[in-house]
Amino acid sequence: MTQLNRRTFLKGVGTAMSLPLLEAMVPTAALGVSKAGAVAPTRMAFLFVPNGVNMAHWTPSEGGLGYKMPDTLAPLADLRDNFDILTGLTQQHAFANGDGPGDHARSTACFLTGVQPKKTSGADIHNGISADQVAAREIGKHTRFASLEIGCERGGQNGDCDSGYSCAYSSNISWRSENTPMAKEVNPRLVFERLFGNGNPGESRESRTRRDLFRRSILDFVLEDAETLKGQLGRHDQRKLDEYFTAIREIEERLVKFESNGAAAALANVKAPGGIPSTYGEHIRLMGDMMVLAFQADLTRVSTFMFANDGSNRSYHEIGVEEGHHDISHHGGNPDKLEKKKKIDTFHVEQLAYILKKMKSIKEGNSTLLDNTALIYGAGISDGNRHNHDDLPILLAGKAGGLQGGRHIIYKDYTPMNNLFISLLDRAGVRTDHLGDATGKLEGLF
Repeated sequence: MTQLNRRTFLKGVGTAMSLPLLEAMVPTAALGVSKAGAVAPTRMAFLFVPNGVNMAHWTPSEGGLGYKMPDTLAPLADLRDNFDILTGLTQQHAFANGDGPGDHARSTACFLTGVQPKKTSGADIHNGISADQVAAREIGKHTRFASLEIGCERGGQNGDCDSGYSCAYSSNISWRSENTPMAKEVNPRLVFERLFGNGNPGESRESRTRRDLFRRSILDFVLEDAETLKGQLGRHDQRKLDEYFTAIREIEERLVKFESNGAAAALANVKAPGGIPSTYGEHIRLMGDMMVLAFQADLTRVSTFMFANDGSNRSYHEIGVEEGHHDISHHGGNPDKLEKKKKIDTFHVEQLAYILKKMKSIKEGNSTLLDNTALIYGAGISDGNRHNHDDLPILLAGKAGGLQGGRHIIYKDYTPMNNLFISLLDRAGVRTDHLGDATGKLEGLF
C-alpha cells in the first residue's frame, strides 16, 4: 500500500480537494503504533448563540456527574458523556463598566477576547485578539486555512448597530488584531467553493459554470485522480474515502435544492433567499456540515460559528414563534415569553446536537472527530432580560486534550471565561501568557 502525504489533494479544473485522515497517511514504522491508533490533530470550535438563554431550563440543579438533564439540553441526552456544562464563568468586560448601554455589541465583541471594546461607531474600533485567532496563529500554520469564520446572519462592518457601538462589534466574535475583525461568511455555497476551490478565480468560475450547465458534481472534476488513488488504498481507506465523497455529494445536492427553490421563487416574483436556505434550521445544519468537512479534511483546525448576531430579532416561524427573538429575550418575567425563549433555546441545542452527532460519526483511527475536538457553545449574555454577562451559559464538548465529559462543573462566581480559553489553548499546544482578563487556568477540566 502506498504511503500518502497528509497534504495530498485531488485536483481538477478549479478544484483542489483535500482528503480525510487515512491509514495510508500514517508512517507506522516511524511512530511505532498501529495505524488504527494514529494520533489525529486537535481542532477547536467556538459556537455563539445570541440574546442569552432561559437559564432556569439550562442550568442543572446538581453539580458533578449524574446530574438531571435540564429541558433545554434534552436534545443532547444521547451525547451527555461527550460534553460538560460549565457554570460561573464571566466576561467582565462585556458589562458597561461606565460605558452605558450597548450590552449586545459588547457581549459579541468580548466573547472570545475578554477585552472591553472601545465605544465608537466610527472607524477607530478597538478590541483585542480573540482566542480562536491565538490558536490560528499557531496550529493554523499546518492547514490550508488558518481559520474558518462562518455564521447565519449577515452583519455590517461599520455604522452604529447598538447604542453607539460599531456594527463591527455586533457582527464578529473573531478578531485577528485589536482593530481587525474576521468577517464571517453566511452563504453556504461560497463556503463550499472556498473549501474545494484551487485558489484560481478564473478556473473556479469555469468549474462552477460547467457544473451548473451540465448538472455535474465537483467530484466529477477529480474523478480520475480519485480512481487512481483508490487503487492504491486498502479496503478500510477505500470505505472511508467513499464516506467522505458521499458527505460532499450530499451537501452539493442540498445546495442545488435550495438554490433551485430560490430561482423558482424569483420567477414567481417572490423574494428569493439570495443563496441562503429559507429554513433557518437547514441553514445552521448546512453551515455546521461545512465546518465538519473542513475539520475532516484538515483544511482548518480552528473555526468560529455565529448562529446569529447578538441583538438579532429573527422570528422562529418553523417552531411556531412569530415574535422577534430579541423582543422575547426581554421577557420581564412574562411566562409566555419565557416559554417561547425556552423553545428557541431548545431549537438551537437541537442544531448543536446535529453537529456533534455528525462529528461523532466520523472515525479517526480508534477515536472520532468529536474526540479530537474542543468545542465551546454558548452566549455572551446569560439572561437576556437582565443583560448580565456573569454565570454565562457555556457548554464544552469533545475530548481533545483529555476533556472528560458528562459533568456539570461549577466554578466560583465571576471566574474569567478567558481562563477556559487559555486552558484549552495550552492543551492544544498553544502557549500564551495572557489573554484578555485571564487570571490562570481552570481546575478540573482534564
